[in-house]
Amino acid sequence: MDARLFLEDLYVGQTFISGTFHLDEQQVIDFATIYDPQVFHTDPEKATDSFFKGHAASGWQTAAVTMHLIVTSIPIDCGIIGIGGDLTWLRPVRPGDTLKAESKVTNIQISKSKPDRGVVSWLVETKNQHDEVVQNLTTKILVFRKKP
Repeated sequence: MDARLFLEDLYVGQTFISGTFHLDEQQVIDFATIYDPQVFHTDPEKATDSFFKGHAASGWQTAAVTMHLIVTSIPIDCGIIGIGGDLTWLRPVRPGDTLKAESKVTNIQISKSKPDRGVVSWLVETKNQHDEVVQNLTTKILVFRKKP
């Protein structure tokens, strides 16, 4: 990620595809033990009798992995500064899944009061190794223009 992106480098329809992130069983258990200690995330055996019918990663872990994938694949100059969004989990992420993020610019709005910046809207689909969408994130980020 050598080249840093500014507002004028982005356009509607532009897509960024991340690298991948592999989740193993211990990562799922460790994350859930600290942040989302529910049995279907922390106990692979008891998880078989749960709604998920098996061990599932926390949706918050999926969101955190997605953030990692976004940050490492979209070199915005000022960083990924989120200003709101909507998150939807579509299917469980399982230990052993490998995730990637596909981020598409859906709108760009230059600030009227602060013309040195704008708001970029994105649709981020997090997919597993079977190319199934496991999470949708619609979000807006703050992006600055190049300094003259």
